[in-house]
Amino acid sequence: MTEALRAPPFPNPQARPVAPPAARGAARKPKAERGPDHGLGAAHPASSKLVLALPKGRLLAEVMPLLGRAGIVPEPAFADEDSRKLQFRTNLPDVEIVRVRSFDVATFVAFGAAQLGFAGNDVLMEFNYSEIYAPLDLAIGRCRLVVAEPVELVAKDAPQQWSHVRVATKYPEITRAHFAARGVQAECIKLNGALELAPALGLCRRIVDLVQTGATLKANGLVEVERIAEISTRLAVNRTALKTRPDTIMAWIDRFAQACNAAPA
Repeated sequence: MTEALRAPPFPNPQARPVAPPAARGAARKPKAERGPDHGLGAAHPASSKLVLALPKGRLLAEVMPLLGRAGIVPEPAFADEDSRKLQFRTNLPDVEIVRVRSFDVATFVAFGAAQLGFAGNDVLMEFNYSEIYAPLDLAIGRCRLVVAEPVELVAKDAPQQWSHVRVATKYPEITRAHFAARGVQAECIKLNGALELAPALGLCRRIVDLVQTGATLKANGLVEVERIAEISTRLAVNRTALKTRPDTIMAWIDRFAQACNAAPA
């Protein structure tokens, strides 16, 4: 581990990268360009502790080596599978970790409950919170968001001729925007899991879901017919925290960037 990654989490002013416009007091984009206004901001009181939101599930296994390279070690209860705790201390007295559902990381960060978080850009695209700044692609959790349909439908289907589709998905906002850009009206059925069952049980003929290897699609008789986006995990930053604690937040952005660069090939 390099000396830079062992250094304290608080800033060395001479090593700190140039802050983005939001941190330097530059004018923010007009509201129409910033995404929806969710009424967020400085309502959450400032705290001396920095809270990092981590996603539960399979992505957590990819997150932990990155966390270690950044010098963060959770308390032993974090690794205890029988523990019901969701908030954890770390080896750094000013840093705490919360472990939440991957879809909730963006919400915790946007509302200021956590100043930093690890969230897939699928989640960031779906919620489109204006109060989240995502400066780093952490290059983990790679997959893709796709449109899939039954194998037997592919031979007689012509996606370029669709005018209306009914789709089961966890991502209705991304899905509607994707199809609207092509002039296609999308009727979205919101499901939080088992999407591959929807065509088989007649709920709809197509789904929009994350795919890594394609094995689950194949096992359920589905095939990818369109790719919507490449997905990876990003560092999500609360914009208000970046404004009110710029040295601390920018030092952590720099630290996670170094941790990414130090990843084994």
